[in-house]
Amino acid sequence: MKGKNVLNRHGKNRTVCLALMLCAAFAACGCAVSEDSPWAQNRSDTETLSESVNGQMAEQGDDEGAQAAKGYINESGNYEQSGNAPIHDNKSLYELDDDFRVVTMYLTVQSGNASDNTDHTWAEINQNSAYYYDELGIERYKVDGILKIGNENGPIMGDFGYDDFTPNVTVTIRGQTSTRNAQKNYRIKIKDGKGSYKDQTVINLNKHVSEGLRFRNKLCYDLMEELPGMMSARTQFVHLYVKDNTAGGSGEYQDYGIYTQVEQINKKYLKNHGLDNNGQLYKINFFEFYRYEDVIVPASSPDYDLDTFESYIEVKGSDDHTKLIRMLDELNDETIPIEQTFSKWFDEENVFSWLAFHILVGNKDTQARNCFIYSPLNVDKWYFISWDNDASFMDTERQILNWNDGQEWESGISNYWGNVLFRRVLKSDEYRQKLDDKIKEFKAFMTPEKINFLIEGYDSALLPYLQSVPDVYYMRLSFADRERVKASIAGEIEGNYQKYLQSLQNPQPFFIGTPEITQEGMHVSWDVSYDFQNDDISYTVEVADDYSFKDPIYKEENVFLPEVLIKTELPSGQYFVRVKATDSEGNSSYAFDAYMGENGKVYGTKCFYILVDGTVAEDIYVE
Repeated sequence: MKGKNVLNRHGKNRTVCLALMLCAAFAACGCAVSEDSPWAQNRSDTETLSESVNGQMAEQGDDEGAQAAKGYINESGNYEQSGNAPIHDNKSLYELDDDFRVVTMYLTVQSGNASDNTDHTWAEINQNSAYYYDELGIERYKVDGILKIGNENGPIMGDFGYDDFTPNVTVTIRGQTSTRNAQKNYRIKIKDGKGSYKDQTVINLNKHVSEGLRFRNKLCYDLMEELPGMMSARTQFVHLYVKDNTAGGSGEYQDYGIYTQVEQINKKYLKNHGLDNNGQLYKINFFEFYRYEDVIVPASSPDYDLDTFESYIEVKGSDDHTKLIRMLDELNDETIPIEQTFSKWFDEENVFSWLAFHILVGNKDTQARNCFIYSPLNVDKWYFISWDNDASFMDTERQILNWNDGQEWESGISNYWGNVLFRRVLKSDEYRQKLDDKIKEFKAFMTPEKINFLIEGYDSALLPYLQSVPDVYYMRLSFADRERVKASIAGEIEGNYQKYLQSLQNPQPFFIGTPEITQEGMHVSWDVSYDFQNDDISYTVEVADDYSFKDPIYKEENVFLPEVLIKTELPSGQYFVRVKATDSEGNSSYAFDAYMGENGKVYGTKCFYILVDGTVAEDIYVE
């Protein structure tokens, strides 16, 4: 049976009157533009009334925070804090936001010059995926652009770009896997000296084609705005028109449909949110807080390779990696108690808030990616900042799409067990209790009433666009199924909470090693599972030439040591090994390893080949 093997996790081998809001949204669809207007479509500039979502969380006590932040200058010259040093977002940034407004952007693209890689056509920008550039080892193509901000009647005097008739931005595609989609995401970079848009110089426009609602990312960021310990980002809906003046372009405005603009996490973000823009800032790509000695080295080292470094963790701030390396050294030193390491390098409230939020919203793709870590210049603490939340609240949509998620260790604590930081922290009874307290606090805040209020507001803004060309052609769900998914979102908080509780009872997942063939036979080994209740753990081991394991070549149950010897001689070919851990109470968990088959992910399974010379090769597929 055909399929693909998945790379293992180490990477190795506001209170609003809804009636008014709805009226405004429908009115926006029926206000005609004069025939002489150069701007397309027929929606007025009616703005909905919106205030911040009700129920601000209580402020943390100033006295307690001041005591917790006390520390001293350590031998490295950094301010070392013992205990909590809470991070605070600049809440004033969100006060004037209308969560349900749609901003209209007019983008005219034209070819520039070779010196800044803008000598390309709009067709070239849209026809190539990120993998095309990766394969050739070249920068992504760009074009020059003139961006103007307005409403459906045209650009607005005084808004960004109104008086510009020469390029004020450059444009390229953004994302990785998403660049394979027909509808692209765009990164619009404002040129130096051309000002900023809402104090932002990078405008990210995301289609979120991979999720059927098109508002999950914004929903998460809007919820984060009010949660202690969390850093949010500004978001808004954008209706985009593009006029293509490059070779072969129509030279007329074309409707590109609805996007979500998400504030870029960069030095400008740090400054706007009241943080230290001279500090360290990294975007985690595939990074589980292992030491990675061959890759994570000082920029001055002869072994330093930026491309390899950034395949794990991208440099977005200072390129002085000394503090990062010191933190990883201590975190991976098992002789140093985790309480000492965690207290020195991380803030409890931020880490447990970040974990609690993503566990509750079911954002599974956060165990080793899709976040930033930030540290002020002269402070040792590191903080998590969320990024890319469109995989949240996906349970019902997965069911409708018949995604086979198999044995879901990707829920609750188990999802983070392959990460050194989280694994060491969560082995502590005290820290698990603090996470539990934070999960309960956030669960009480994210009520069905609050979530449904936001959802109805988003939908009233989005539906006129999603039901129109071009977006109607690219919806992954029927509108009936979309209503079903929308109605299920608020209930997924409780569902994810129950999965979290079950993850505390289950043995934790582990990794399977590559089988080895000796004169005795084939040795299959795996890491030892961990059980919070200290229950006895046994394993079930299977080997088959079909990942369905309908007719296994070898199967053994009640194995108590993390290794078996298979004496049956196997001919060359493709094979699969599956291992499941079960505790004395009957709770079970499959291994981390997964194989991507024709019907989805097969959990707990490693694919390998026995070669004609009798050696074993692990099959690794990198998406």
